Amino acid sequence: MKRPHGFTLLEVIVAFALLALALTLLLGSLSGAARQVREAEDASRATLHAQSLLATFDGGEPAQPGRRQGRFDEGRYTWTLDIAPYADPPPPGGGQVVDPYAPRLMALDLSVRWGDGPGQRLHWQTLRLVPADVNQGATR
Repeated sequence: MKRPHGFTLLEVIVAFALLALALTLLLGSLSGAARQVREAEDASRATLHAQSLLATFDGGEPAQPGRRQGRFDEGRYTWTLDIAPYADPPPPGGGQVVDPYAPRLMALDLSVRWGDGPGQRLHWQTLRLVPADVNQGATR
């Protein structure tokens, strides 16, 4: 007597359960990858905005002490820039002669935020050399 060929109902149910499990794992990893791509894109855009903002102090706008704030991309990114005179450490041998007409270093501290999460904030610190006349108000 020949047995009929085919799958039993139990085998079909197990196959569908394994397929559903595999698809769930695949979709979970794809959504995680999409989230990582979105986070990387946000960080890249914040970096480009920060480079653009810091480039304005390389030749155009003088770096005067104070705090500035603003927004990029219709308010999606907010930035805060603190500019202060850089305090040189004292030389090891004693006194330091300061030329009042020499260019000065200004410390720029820039933060860019685009959300409330811990990974949604970038921070840069840099120094800029500025002419002495810009610093006259900062040394008083």
